[in-house]
Amino acid sequence: MASEKHDFTGVLLAAVSAALFGLSTPFAKLLEREIAPIMLASLFYLGTGIGFAVLSACSASKKKQAKVLFLRRSDLVALAVVVTTGGIFAPICLMLGLSQSTATTASLLLNLEAVLTAVIAWFYFHENCDRRIILGMLAITAGGVVLSLNTNINTNTDLAATTLTSLSGPALIALACLGWAIDNNFTRKIAAADPQQIALIKGLVAGLVNFALALLLGQKLPSPETTAAALLLGFIGYGLSLVFYVKALRDLGNARTSAYFATAPFLGALTSLLIFHEPITLTLALAALLMGCGVYLHISENHQHSHHHEFMVHEHEHVHDLHHNHKHENDDEPTKREDGSEIPHTHKHQHQALSHSHKHYPDLHHRHRH
Repeated sequence: MASEKHDFTGVLLAAVSAALFGLSTPFAKLLEREIAPIMLASLFYLGTGIGFAVLSACSASKKKQAKVLFLRRSDLVALAVVVTTGGIFAPICLMLGLSQSTATTASLLLNLEAVLTAVIAWFYFHENCDRRIILGMLAITAGGVVLSLNTNINTNTDLAATTLTSLSGPALIALACLGWAIDNNFTRKIAAADPQQIALIKGLVAGLVNFALALLLGQKLPSPETTAAALLLGFIGYGLSLVFYVKALRDLGNARTSAYFATAPFLGALTSLLIFHEPITLTLALAALLMGCGVYLHISENHQHSHHHEFMVHEHEHVHDLHHNHKHENDDEPTKREDGSEIPHTHKHQHQALSHSHKHYPDLHHRHRH
């Protein structure tokens, strides 16, 4: 029962993360009318960094706060990859691709992030992918191909030029998905650390680098009101979404978290249709159907088998459940509230060797081979 509740928490966190990010795409399209692409990418991540810097300062002023696990020197390589691929490369590609695509098409194409994340998790980190996960990947990829080949050619336009223009937008968005897929998999390596610290560092470093690049290219800041709107959207759609995503990674692993995150593009596409009154074409409907089938195959997976846990000592935020039944010393902080609910807490703890069977995902405690 405790494990199922833990899984539900991870699913809920992934869904909230997806909703926040999904809604950001159509609103980014609106802001793009007044802000150049790279400047917009920089403001999104500066909003993330500044927002969490303020939250961190407010938390530090409190007399008592829960212990969290901060990033360590051994995390620097993974953090550098996360900042470079997910904070600099991917958002620039997305904003450039968004400028050459409709908001609905761009939103749906972001489903490729889930596929690429799962593929990297499968081949590089050896996460298990069963038949439903693989079929889901194929369905989502097929939908992306359909969207990419959606060329609106009229008889007075050069075929080669039209094809190149129509493909450049989707290609840039696909590159953004690849950047975030690499980001997601390396974020997994530091997921036990404080997610707000990860968001703060990623936001400030990536935001400042992109801001400097935008200035070098001659892009200017918009009006104060528009700048504030971009910063706020970045904090909500990228910053808060990242924090919830990192928390979900702890419970679900990369492939499964990205599968639930794949619901984000549909929310973005629906919002885009309402805001921009874009037509629902047969191509768009077919792509949405294929991608919807892929997401359903992912989230309906039921992974359960007998598995063995080796003895392990590590540190991360947790509550007492099926895999955390250790005792605390007398001077440790309490683990339950007055109403009996568990209090998330962080300390170094042991896991004894154990063999059992239950539904699970490749979280911090289930990264075994199959």
